[in-house]
Amino acid sequence: MNKHEYKAALFDLDGVVFDTEPQYTEFWGRQGKEFHPEMPDFAQRIKGQTLTQIYEGYFSGKLVCVRDRITARLDRFERQMDFQYVNGFEDFVRSLRAQGIKTAVVTSSNKNKMRSVYDKHPEFIHYFDAILTSEDFAYSKPDPDCYLKAAARFGLAPADCMVFEDSFNGLRSGCAAGMTVIGLSTTNSPEAIQPLCSLVVPDYRQEELLNMFK
Repeated sequence: MNKHEYKAALFDLDGVVFDTEPQYTEFWGRQGKEFHPEMPDFAQRIKGQTLTQIYEGYFSGKLVCVRDRITARLDRFERQMDFQYVNGFEDFVRSLRAQGIKTAVVTSSNKNKMRSVYDKHPEFIHYFDAILTSEDFAYSKPDPDCYLKAAARFGLAPADCMVFEDSFNGLRSGCAAGMTVIGLSTTNSPEAIQPLCSLVVPDYRQEELLNMFK
């Protein structure tokens, strides 16, 4: 990969900052068994989608009536979630900020979910110059809107931004935005996401990644 002086690092949240994907797989797997038993891979199908996208795609028609029930379940679940940082993330993001690189979270999660994050991790907000949630975007991933808005927030060109993603929708969003994309293999296999990434890493302790910012 060519050396480039990146000015911003834009992070998805689940599976990128926090290693939460196994917990969400468990939650949505239960909803799939109850409401879509014909889709044994339901939890995989909805990865990277906003709650609105999930509802529009899988809980329309006769299932509209269960949306409120699922939302209440999800709210309770997220209040009790274990938000563990992906290995090496905290040291990595502190190093970026020490170098003057702007940092942002760009997530499909909503503000209600973020309140649960802040409750568990009061330090979280101090790691980022901006936090963009689903309420800030006109279009959801894989549309590039969210990442382009993050670049605009900093007054930067897409080429000066690096995106960190784990889901296929997120990776495609970063690519469509014209940014360098780093794939975290926390959710999908390295082989599966490689075509959408400049680099694939399991966490933030990898020398090849650290060297990009030296």
